[in-house]
Amino acid sequence: MDTRRILLVEDNSDDEVLTLRALKQHRIRNEVVVVRDGAEALDYLFRTGAHAGPRDGPPPEIVLLDLKLPKLDGLEVLKRIRADERTRLLPVIVLTSSKAEQDLIQSYRAGANSYVRKPVDFQEFSEAVRQLGLYWLLLNEPPPTREEGR
Repeated sequence: MDTRRILLVEDNSDDEVLTLRALKQHRIRNEVVVVRDGAEALDYLFRTGAHAGPRDGPPPEIVLLDLKLPKLDGLEVLKRIRADERTRLLPVIVLTSSKAEQDLIQSYRAGANSYVRKPVDFQEFSEAVRQLGLYWLLLNEPPPTREEGR
């Protein structure tokens, strides 16, 4: 299994299943950790709440973040990721069904690395996930971790 972990922040179980199916279909075998609301996403990233203590395995390499989430919306999650030194450089891809231009603008203002609208058709969605995986997990050169950068 590839050590480049993906954090999927998705409250819709159908979208979760489709995303995981599309990753599997395109042989993207990275471990995917799924959290279902904004508060849990932050707990996972910062090792608090139910995710307190040592982490099993590496931190995520990328975050696939839905915007419309319970407890804490995706934009607030993104702002908190960017506000913390530990996660400031973590690539965050907004993966949403929102077609609102304001969501697009606010996502980039808050520090999103990419904004992808979820296509309704599975084949289109699957192709979008394939391209995300190809770019962010194979082509993109991530920033060094703090230990490597010293």
